[in-house]
Amino acid sequence: MQKTVNILNRKAKFQYDILDKYTAGIVLTGTEIKSIRSGKASIAEGFCEFNDRSELFVINMTVEEYKYGTHYNHRPKAERKLLLNKRELKKLEKEVNIKGNAIIPLKLFINDRGLAKLIIGLGKGKKLYDKRETIKDRDNKRNLDRIKKVYR
Repeated sequence: MQKTVNILNRKAKFQYDILDKYTAGIVLTGTEIKSIRSGKASIAEGFCEFNDRSELFVINMTVEEYKYGTHYNHRPKAERKLLLNKRELKKLEKEVNIKGNAIIPLKLFINDRGLAKLIIGLGKGKKLYDKRETIKDRDNKRNLDRIKKVYR
């Protein structure tokens, strides 16, 4: 078992411009937290949505079944409730209603007290030309780093 658990969503910064970040708690069952502590989770396809009672849920987050679980094991792709302050929830709900904005999970980690936390970001979807520009900038930076390394 790992000491620290940091599960990242690497696609998020490429597909979205992150406007704001929040740290949210997650409501989990016993086998889910054990599976996350062993690093068996993925947030790559995940997104967040509000239900009719203004509660925020993370959807499509995959937490693999616990290896030593019995018939009480959890479903891998279940919806999981996120815990935020009312003020933050109202602000996020208002921002999501604007066209093009979405809430995306960025990082899943275990804090010092052993609780699973999810850093979510309010993001605006990038257009195709923005993505091309990001790729071009990344390639230029890589080439500059290579040139600098040669001259050192």
